[in-house]
Parts: sequence; C-alpha cells; structure tokens
Amino acid sequence: MAATVLDQDFYQQNPKQVARLLLGQLLVSTIGGKRASGIIVETEAYLAHGDSAAHGFKGKTNKNSSMFGNAGFAYVYPIHAKFCFNAVTQSIDQPSAVLIRALAPVDGLLLMQERRRTQELRNLCSGPSKLCQALGIDQTVDGKNLTTRRSIWIQSTADIVGSIKRTHRIGVTSAKQSKLRFVIAGSDFASGPKYMR
Repeated sequence: MAATVLDQDFYQQNPKQVARLLLGQLLVSTIGGKRASGIIVETEAYLAHGDSAAHGFKGKTNKNSSMFGNAGFAYVYPIHAKFCFNAVTQSIDQPSAVLIRALAPVDGLLLMQERRRTQELRNLCSGPSKLCQALGIDQTVDGKNLTTRRSIWIQSTADIVGSIKRTHRIGVTSAKQSKLRFVIAGSDFASGPKYMR
C-alpha cells in the first residue's frame, strides 16, 4: 500500500501541533525529475499572532504572501543566497508556518551529495538551507501545494519517533524565549550544538 500524503486537514492545526507531528514524517522532492527525500528530525513553529520572529508579524507583503494563504502549501524564502522551506498551517490570513530545519537523508543520497558538494551524510540536511540545497528547493517552490505528489510533498511513515525535545528556536533575533523548536532527541542529523539535540 502506498504511503499516505499528509492532507490539508493535517496542516490546518495550530503550528505548534503541526511542528511536533511532522517529526518522523518523510519530506519528498522530485524537483527536476530526480527523487530525494529525508525523515524530518527538526522543526520550528512560527505563530500567526504575537510572534515577532514570524515573517507575517508586520503584515502581508509580496515576499511573504504564501504564508497568508491556504494551509498545506509551501512558503519558501531566501536567506543569504540560499533558501528555507516552510509548511503553511492553520487557515487563510492566519500567517503561521512550520520551518523544516533538518532531515535524516533517505533517498537520493548521491544526488544530495552532488548538490551539497559533500560526502558527509550528517552534513547533507542538518540545517534549513542545507536541506533545501540537497532537495533542490528554491524560490520556485514557494506557493506549491504539499498535499499532492507533484514535485514536493510530505508523507506519513510508520516509524516510531521516540522522545521529542522542545527548545528555544535557533537563529532568531526576537521572541528568543519561545520554546517553539522541536527535535527528535539525540538525532545525529539535527542542526545546532549537541546540547540542543
């Protein structure tokens, strides 16, 4: 039986819930006709209200408009000539999303190594811009529907996640006190220092 692609109902939940539930799920990319995938081991939630670190905090712009759209769509933004990939949550005009921060590589290892220019498995997807590079995600993915099997999607797995660690987000300049980062405890593929894993 084929694995189930996560549907829009899944993403219409609170981003904190989605961020936790995405751990252990499989992010799949067939961008450019080449498959690469990885198990999600680290996420961060960004809230629709009262979250000064969220891109929607100051209102809707051309750059963040996908974040204000339908749940279950991609929000991709550039950072230092690289990209970060988010799944939009909740509902229209509720600008919340979950940043996918790290993956444990599964399919397309040679492709990911070529794209990342490294042979080290732990370094392929251990950060938001790294996993985008490894999976071929760029600005063209912004606004894509994640609930179909078209170029990029997230599907459920039968794997048991294990314990989940909740910590402060990494790399934000505001709302630093919010514990909105979720990681599979002890994962070798998570980003950040070891004490954050």
